[in-house]
Amino acid sequence: MSESEFHETPDEDLVERVESISDEEAEQRATALEAGLESYELEDEDRALLRAYGFEEDEDEALGAAPVLAVVGRPNVGKSTLVNRILGRREAVVEDVPGVTRDRVSYRAEWNTKEFTLVDTGGWDQDSKGMASRIAIQSEVAVDMADAVLLVVDATTGPTSTDEMVVKMLRRKKKPVLLAANKVDDERGELMAAELWGLGLGQPWTVSALHGRGVADLLDEVLTILPEVSAVDTRVEEGGPRRVALVGRPNVGKSSLLNQLIGSDRVLVDNVAGTTRDPVDELIELGDKQWRFVDTAGIRRRAHQASGADFYAALRTQTALERAEVALVLMEVQDPLSEQDVRIVTTAVEAGRAVVLAFNKWDLLDDERRFYLEREIERDLGHVAWAPRVNIS
Repeated sequence: MSESEFHETPDEDLVERVESISDEEAEQRATALEAGLESYELEDEDRALLRAYGFEEDEDEALGAAPVLAVVGRPNVGKSTLVNRILGRREAVVEDVPGVTRDRVSYRAEWNTKEFTLVDTGGWDQDSKGMASRIAIQSEVAVDMADAVLLVVDATTGPTSTDEMVVKMLRRKKKPVLLAANKVDDERGELMAAELWGLGLGQPWTVSALHGRGVADLLDEVLTILPEVSAVDTRVEEGGPRRVALVGRPNVGKSSLLNQLIGSDRVLVDNVAGTTRDPVDELIELGDKQWRFVDTAGIRRRAHQASGADFYAALRTQTALERAEVALVLMEVQDPLSEQDVRIVTTAVEAGRAVVLAFNKWDLLDDERRFYLEREIERDLGHVAWAPRVNIS
């Protein structure tokens, strides 16, 4: 038989019959097929396919989410190299240039039959600017959403001021922390690593991520601080209230809007930009359904311009976005749309959230301003033309 005879073109009648099968009939056939497969040993890929259609319980759902370990540290200490060593494969991008890892990336890892989620982060530096400051915020979000933290430092340079700032940040988070002293290849490196006791995190676990030295002992210790099941699982419970994050730049009316929705002044409202410091959760019933609204601190024009409480308020806003399903982006439109407004919308979209655009103080606009606002929306928000719009006051 020739190759052309073997690979026949599908029968057109068969294609039509398959396309005519209703969803209900397809589900019945799939259920029958699953019953017929009970006597077979299914591969992981087969089971994953069945789970996708709801015919098998996901192991994660049955046993709870795997614990999460965040790998943090200042730039270029070898975090991604260590992640690759733990995974046993080259997943994270590694280059001898500070700041190669820009986003936090999660991987499934296993050690001594125990599974956990490994989160590789960008370099942390509170005084960073521009893209680097966004990386620092992402690293802190990773810590917030982790059960334990692995702090990686460069043993060859000793503790730096940035390392000490990272330690201060971790103390505030109150998460279990292990200290990995990387780039230790010999006894001389062991002696240099002794300086790291001064960070106050206990024993520095000396490793060479590049050559694998000491990594097994480090992982044994990691398992002792990880819980059996993650205590910070952020998956939305089935049937639970939908989560809506109220986001926008400072002083655009987010707290006032939430107070109107709940009918009380639970959220402090002031004309001073940045009154809200922490995300405030409120369960609200709308149309016989419960919704969880989160009022967040306004996102500053540039993260590096925010310091102290403002810096961490911006961080908590990012965390709220991560945990929400819908981002309600509030904009005050008496003045032209700003770069901040556009960037906040883009941040919500990049987080994979459904987006609703709310234009506040609409009643204060005259016809001329409304005309120009429509032009601004077409020009600056054309990439989210699909998002629903509401005008409020």
